[in-house]
Amino acid sequence: MNQLPFTEDTVIFGLLALCLGFVFYTSSIKTGFWKKFYTIVPTVLMCYLLPSILASTGIIDEKSSQTYYVASRYLLPAALILMTLSIDLKAILNLGSKALIMFLTGTVGIIIGGPIAILIVSIFSPETVGGAGFDAVWRGLATIAGSWIGGGANQAAMLEVFEFNQEKYGGMVLVDIVVANLWMAIILLGVGKTKRIDKWLKADTSSIEALKTKVSEHTAKIARVTSLHDFMMLLFYAFAGVGLAHLLGHHFAEFLENTFEIIRNKEKVLSSLGSKFLWMVVFATSIGIGLSFTKAKNYEGAGASKIGGVFIYILVATIGMKMDLSAVFENPGLIAIGLIWITIHAALLILVAKLIKAPFFFLAVGSQANVGGAASAPVVAAEFHPSLTSVGILLAVFGYVVGTGGAYFCALLMEVASNF
Repeated sequence: MNQLPFTEDTVIFGLLALCLGFVFYTSSIKTGFWKKFYTIVPTVLMCYLLPSILASTGIIDEKSSQTYYVASRYLLPAALILMTLSIDLKAILNLGSKALIMFLTGTVGIIIGGPIAILIVSIFSPETVGGAGFDAVWRGLATIAGSWIGGGANQAAMLEVFEFNQEKYGGMVLVDIVVANLWMAIILLGVGKTKRIDKWLKADTSSIEALKTKVSEHTAKIARVTSLHDFMMLLFYAFAGVGLAHLLGHHFAEFLENTFEIIRNKEKVLSSLGSKFLWMVVFATSIGIGLSFTKAKNYEGAGASKIGGVFIYILVATIGMKMDLSAVFENPGLIAIGLIWITIHAALLILVAKLIKAPFFFLAVGSQANVGGAASAPVVAAEFHPSLTSVGILLAVFGYVVGTGGAYFCALLMEVASNF
């Protein structure tokens, strides 16, 4: 008889499937309580929160599970291929410069948010932002800056550069996961209110709507009853593509590391370009875009993006499982720094979006391309519409490129702030 928490991935995956099934079943009820509930809370947010409740209440043990690894390494690239199969590159380019402006605004928000958060917390809790030598808190916060501008590779680079005490590193990882996931939950809540937010921002959403309409019309035109042959071909495109993306990504990252000292040396700004995960995502996206120029594009009519959506929702559930809500109270001082930090990031994004009348889509994806990276930016983008997935991917790649340099500059500012 199993005792809690459940540690077997077969059981954990079954519980995640139960959560997803519950959400989609209840969201399909068009009367009564559930209809009112899902007009306020988006389905994707529930798919995210229910697994986090399972982890927080000790029903499942996320630390022993490989479900997130499998979802991010196998299902994410498969979803990227299936969701970019029918991409319209010209229409994506017509979205204009606002997406890039919002992404860079998010980056600036992280860079200035860290030192400002340290200054604010130092007023009422100076010991929280103190420490000397390699125990200095600002060194640990530099790893969060790396994660929130680029991703895991940039975070590892900052740990190498500033040599933060690894025995205390777990606390920084906790802040990273808890705060970043809370912010993602808020963004997903906003997705359900996109029209209202865009109206407040006075945003011009015409280019986004044009892209969505064009893709929807193409899908309707080629729609057909899906056969076993269609499913097998989609399986072929998706997972042969995943295998190829991993193969190319692995060897290309190794080639860069072996060829360029600036990438091999973890203390260099461009070291994050040696990330195998980054190049796997890039090649998976490239394979999908390449297929969009062939007859494979017509498999969108057989439900390519819908199957990709299934994979994305499984990934969302595994991401949610990583957020232990009870952990918020373990180190309130560091969590406070993280919350102030992400609030500054959010406030700057909202200000700039209001000034340039950028749609909420660009705010949400620009933020997640920084804070969430390649794993969650496509998730948020796809929630707006499958045709917009590639926008999240492209911005996340920018995050990897600027992540180490931006985090390094942020760390220097945090060092100054902690000694102020």
